[in-house]
Amino acid sequence: MAKLAPRDLARVLGQLPTQPLNNDVLVGYDMADDAGVFRLRDDVALVQTVDFFTPVADDPEVYGRVAAINSLNDVYAMGGTPLTALAIVCYPQKEDMDVLGQILRGGQLAMNEAGVFILGGHSIDDAEIKFGYAVTGTVHPSRVITNANAQPGDALILTKPIGTGAISTGIKKGVASSVAVEAAMKAMTTSAAAPSAAMQQAGAHACTDITGFGLLGHVFEMARASDVCLKIESARVPLLPDVLELIGQGMLTRGDKNNREYVGETVKIAEHVSGQMQSALFDPQTAGGLLISIAESKAEDLARNIDGAVIIGSVHARADFLIQVT
Repeated sequence: MAKLAPRDLARVLGQLPTQPLNNDVLVGYDMADDAGVFRLRDDVALVQTVDFFTPVADDPEVYGRVAAINSLNDVYAMGGTPLTALAIVCYPQKEDMDVLGQILRGGQLAMNEAGVFILGGHSIDDAEIKFGYAVTGTVHPSRVITNANAQPGDALILTKPIGTGAISTGIKKGVASSVAVEAAMKAMTTSAAAPSAAMQQAGAHACTDITGFGLLGHVFEMARASDVCLKIESARVPLLPDVLELIGQGMLTRGDKNNREYVGETVKIAEHVSGQMQSALFDPQTAGGLLISIAESKAEDLARNIDGAVIIGSVHARADFLIQVT
């Protein structure tokens, strides 16, 4: 399920020719945000995203549901309302088509519960199963929430525990406990719709959802886009059950190395932060939580209004490092 290494991808994208200027492109791929935003009128803009990955659950229907939630959360992170979706299916022709039906069922149920209509999609015969969605939503152009407006004096809120990458690897290796698996599946199938509505009501300054680049990879993108320093208190970062133990057993994905290289020397990590905890902070997530930047005076109330949300850090003026982990 690993993404292309973000540093390699950024280098390739940086070599592409400059696109024609279009003032209606409010958020493009050059901003490394969760979704693209294109203004249609003064009062409405499109929010568009796409995501798909290999199985993260043994239950096909749960896998389909996770894929749907993962795609929807990109729209919610931008403050948008998802409306329609197109399915992306890579599936071996020789495999059981009933399993594919269960995957599609799980995804459709999750989409329909969110008020999203699946218009169609595209499928190919592939040796490895991959599934996901392209999602289109809307947002008022003046209410787009990006990762580029975190402000000094803000607090940082994380709405879900991290560790799904390590647990997914543990599942594949047959060493993840039932408690860890159940907690990971619950996290990955929990929508960001309610946290998104709450942060919009509270007046959040910036947001991103935590997915394949891990917590620190997405913290890096928010800090860079906002030209600030983000301080993360590692002891306050919520973890799924057994995550540090699984990491200690070597249950790491390729994303651990890729995400470390992506963040590079822009992060300063205190000596007391264990190696296992550092790997947890770089662990790639699937359908992870939102990272919300909001005025400190509003943070505690917002965290109380979002089930499972925790204040994990703060925003400061740009310093020698984009990220400081204590």
